[in-house]
Amino acid sequence: MAENSDIVVIGSGHNGLVAAAYLGKAGKKVTVLERQPWFGGGVVTRDLTLPGFHHDQHSMAHIFIQANPLIKNDELGLMSKYGMKYTYPDMPTISVFPDGDTIPLWRDRQKNYRELERFSKKDAESYLKFAELAAGYLPLVTGGMYAPPAPVGAMYAMMDQSREGRAMFQTMQKSGYDIITEWFENDRVRLHLLRIVSEHLVGPEEKGTGLGLFVFLAFLEQYGIGVPVGGSGTLTRALAKLLEDNGGQVVTGVDCDRVIVSGGRAAGVHAKDGREFMAKDGVIGAIHPHDLGAFVPEVDRDVACDAAKTEIGANCVFTIHAALNEPLKFKAGDHVGKAMMIELLPPSLNHLREHFDDLRYGRMPRARLVGLGSPSNLDPSRAPAGKATMHAWDYCPYEHPQGGHAAWDAKKKEFADSMLDHMSGYISNLTPANILAHHDDTPLDMERTSSSFRRGDIHGIAPNAYQSGAHRPTPELGNYTVPGVERLYLVGPFQHPGGGVIGAGRATAIKMFDDMRLNFDKIAAR
Repeated sequence: MAENSDIVVIGSGHNGLVAAAYLGKAGKKVTVLERQPWFGGGVVTRDLTLPGFHHDQHSMAHIFIQANPLIKNDELGLMSKYGMKYTYPDMPTISVFPDGDTIPLWRDRQKNYRELERFSKKDAESYLKFAELAAGYLPLVTGGMYAPPAPVGAMYAMMDQSREGRAMFQTMQKSGYDIITEWFENDRVRLHLLRIVSEHLVGPEEKGTGLGLFVFLAFLEQYGIGVPVGGSGTLTRALAKLLEDNGGQVVTGVDCDRVIVSGGRAAGVHAKDGREFMAKDGVIGAIHPHDLGAFVPEVDRDVACDAAKTEIGANCVFTIHAALNEPLKFKAGDHVGKAMMIELLPPSLNHLREHFDDLRYGRMPRARLVGLGSPSNLDPSRAPAGKATMHAWDYCPYEHPQGGHAAWDAKKKEFADSMLDHMSGYISNLTPANILAHHDDTPLDMERTSSSFRRGDIHGIAPNAYQSGAHRPTPELGNYTVPGVERLYLVGPFQHPGGGVIGAGRATAIKMFDDMRLNFDKIAAR
C-alpha cells in the first residue's frame, strides 16, 4: 500500500533536509527517505569508537553555511527554537612545520600581518592588500551561493563590463598556485596559504581554483569557522525535528531505486523492498548524476548520457576518528590545539605539489599530507571529562595501487598506521596508551556510507570550473530541475554551489516555491 505525502525526498543529507524544512514550514507534508539506519548524510555525529565520544564522521567544520540566510538570519528558527549553537575560535586554522615552527591563521587581519611579517615584510604587506580585495569579492560570491545560480553566459557578460569584473574573471581562471606565487614570495608563507586551497580536494595547480583562497580568507575573517556545539549532526537533527513539528517525517532503512513518473511528472518514489511513497506536489532527489538514467528511465537520453559523463575527482580522503585518554600534546606548543583545523605541513611547497601529482596519476602519495582537528578542545561535550577526540585526514586514490578499490579493506590498517606514525613527529602523546580506540574510513567506506560520495569523492563530482555554477553538474541540470520531468528537483554536493556544509538545499527550495507559486520570502521572514 502506497504512503502519501505532498513532497518526498530521496536522501537525508543536510541539503535535502534543508529543502524539506522550508517546504514543511510552508505547510507541506514532507517525507524524507534514507537508505542507512541513521540520517544526516555527510553531516552526522556518531559514537564511532567508544560510548561518550562523539565523532563527526564527515564534516566537522561549518564554514560557508555561516553566510547562508538559513543561519545568518535564522530563517527556520534552528538557533532560536531548535537549539543549534556555534562556537567560533579566534584561530580557525594553524600550519605546523616539521621543525616546530607555526603560522596561525587568525580572524584578525592585523594578527595575520604580524604572523607573516616574521617570514617576509613584503608578504605581510601583500597580505593586507590581498585580504582587502578578498573582502570586496565576498558579497559578490555569497550573493549567488544560496539561491539558484545565474546563467553562466549572463554572469560572464556582466563581469566583462568593468575592469574589476574582468580582473575577477581572470582570477577565476587561474590556479591557486598561480595566485599564491603572484602575490607572495616566501616558501613557507606560500605553503601555509596554498594548503588552504588544497583542502577543497583539488590540486594547487588545477586551473579554475584561483578564487578559492580569496573566498576562504574572506569567510574566515568575517564569519570564522563555526564549530557546532554537540557535533556536526546537531544541524541535521534540528532540521529533522523542525520537519516533524510541521507534520513531516524522516524514514530510515528505505533504499530507493526509482522515481515514479506519471504523465511526464514526478509522482513518487519506489523502494527496492516494493514500497511506494507517493508525492502530490513533487519529488526531491539527492540522485548522483551517474545514476540519473537508472533512477529516472523517462529522462531524455542525451540528458542522462551527459550526466553519466560528469567527472569525479581523483582526490579522496582517508579519515581516522580516535577516542583519546587525554588531549593531544603538540611539540610546537599548546597554542596549536586551540585551532579548529591543524595542518601538519611538509618541508616545502614542492612536497605539496608532488603529493597531488601522485594522486593525479593514481599513485599512492610518497609523503603524508595530514590535517586534523580535536573538536573536544573547543566543545568539551564531545568527550567524557578529561578525555578528547581526534579527527585526522589524508589524501589518497580511490583505486589502491595494490589491488584496486577492493583492496582498501585489507590495506586500511597499514594506511592508518602510516598516518599515525607520521603524526607522531608533530605530537608527543599519540601513543597506543593514549589512543583508546579509533575508527578508520577509506575512500571505499565513504562510498558505502553515502551514494553521493561516488568513488570516494566527497564533493559528489569534481569541483572543476566547467562543473560549477549553473553548469553543475551539467548545463541541463544546473537549475535543480530535470528537463522533461516536471516537479522533479535535485539536491546534493553535485549541484551548485558544491560540496561542504553550505545549506544549498535552500536554493532548491526557492526553485520549488516559485514553481508552486508559494511566497518564499514570507516563509523565510517568519
